[in-house]
Amino acid sequence: MDPVDLARFIRAGDRVLCGQGCAEAVALTGRLAEVRRQVGPFELFVGPVFSDSFADAPAGGLRFASYGAMGRAARLARVGVLEVWPIHYGTLAAGFADGTIRADVVLLQLAAGPAGYGAALANDYTVAAARHARCVVAEVNRRAPWCHGAELDPAIRIDALIETDRDPVGLAPAAVGEAERAIARHVAALVPDGATLQIGIGAIPDAVLSELGGHRDLGIHSGLIGDRVVDLIEGGAVTNAVKAVDPGLTVSNTAFGTERLFRFIDRNPAVHLRPASHTHAPAVLAAQPRMTAINSAIEVDLSGQINAERADGAPVGGVGGLVDFTRGARASQGGRAIVALRSTDRSGAISRIVPRVAAVTVARSDVDTVVTEHGVAELAHLGPAARARALIAVAAPQHRDALARSLGEGAAA
Repeated sequence: MDPVDLARFIRAGDRVLCGQGCAEAVALTGRLAEVRRQVGPFELFVGPVFSDSFADAPAGGLRFASYGAMGRAARLARVGVLEVWPIHYGTLAAGFADGTIRADVVLLQLAAGPAGYGAALANDYTVAAARHARCVVAEVNRRAPWCHGAELDPAIRIDALIETDRDPVGLAPAAVGEAERAIARHVAALVPDGATLQIGIGAIPDAVLSELGGHRDLGIHSGLIGDRVVDLIEGGAVTNAVKAVDPGLTVSNTAFGTERLFRFIDRNPAVHLRPASHTHAPAVLAAQPRMTAINSAIEVDLSGQINAERADGAPVGGVGGLVDFTRGARASQGGRAIVALRSTDRSGAISRIVPRVAAVTVARSDVDTVVTEHGVAELAHLGPAARARALIAVAAPQHRDALARSLGEGAAA
């Protein structure tokens, strides 16, 4: 099937789901602007976007929805063609899985393997939605890794497919600066040997993983994994040996990285991509002793509320799995939920510890530990005044007096 034949399957008014991140079926998504001109307006539901497929989206008349404005999807939000849904990632996958959230056409990237086709690089809501969609169109990519746990449900009907031989969309490890390294050192000191890790995406999570090479018997149970996880496995820090759930296995919902990651997970029985009903399930997370969630955010206010969604008045992130993993880790025996962020923007002029956040992603009742390059604020069992003092202490020194004055407390000590 030539990709132009997508016009046979997509109708005006449809909701079309595209694979997220490295799981994007680029041979299909690259033709959607042309299809839009042929069939009329339809909605694209996307996750993080790492490709250039939608660079000319406004000119092509494409409109988007997502659970966040991540990667190059942030530009789509800035130009007004992306609507961000305030929804938990686990709820999103469940909604598509049972048909509560409509999906008319699903575009999947698949890999061929020893047990037939498998979802390549994401066992996510697109796979769940394919069970109910009117049409499923697949790109079978010879270079995409086949991963255990992501075997395609034989009940999913593939209406058409193309075969390609190209590198999947990649995501290189983020550049890490001195502030990120300082944050990572603080976070690494909070992670015990034998902890099971959930890790977010970006420079700070990458820096944290780089600091954990001296740890022992770490496990991975995460919404995503990247190249840095391979470093820890090959270096012996991650063994998954003491996990209570899925012992011996690295478990994730998605894989976002480079050729190094793709080749490592390809047909590797020690790595499983599982659906969000497993990776993000509160009961599963709570059952992992020392479950440790490590995520970044945009800003934290003096009550402990966390914003991971908006900056400078625009969507730049999303709710995602942050609340799922925060609550799951806190329910775990010996677990911890860590939110790590720079104390300021890159210029130092804008504090990321603020009197009040622009959007509440994590409620103050769920917050646990906040880390900046200036230290650690343990908030879980503190009252309002003590919380504010703890957060001011990890703010950038040049902003502490103004934060203290915002509380009416006078200059910070």
